[in-house]
Amino acid sequence: MIKAIGVVGLYVNDQDEALDFYVKKLEFEVQVDVRNGNYRWLTVRHPGQPTFELGLFLPQEPVLDASTAQTMREMVAKGAMPPLVMVVDDCQATYRVLKSRGVEFIQEPISRFGGTDANFRDPSGNAWKLIEARK
Repeated sequence: MIKAIGVVGLYVNDQDEALDFYVKKLEFEVQVDVRNGNYRWLTVRHPGQPTFELGLFLPQEPVLDASTAQTMREMVAKGAMPPLVMVVDDCQATYRVLKSRGVEFIQEPISRFGGTDANFRDPSGNAWKLIEARK
């Protein structure tokens, strides 16, 4: 039976740019980076979650036809994909650190719903939400 979710894929427009962002700005670690022709299987992981990987994949054939791949690139760039969520201990402090590293936020930390959250996008347009862990 299924033991766990190992990789969740995220479409990016440029794998090198995405790798730089996730490793240098968010402090993820490279897990796998292999190529097969023009296909690149690139995954990163957060040091605190060693069994869960984030795949940084190009929308491309053979998974998608050329027209659909172009549509997906456009949708990602517009921020149309659902946000991914990171749980943090202190949203304000994490916001300040990431902002100092050049992460561009689309929403500064705000208190609501009994917690604090902030939103940013990666270089491809994927939305991320920081949510402060409830104490």
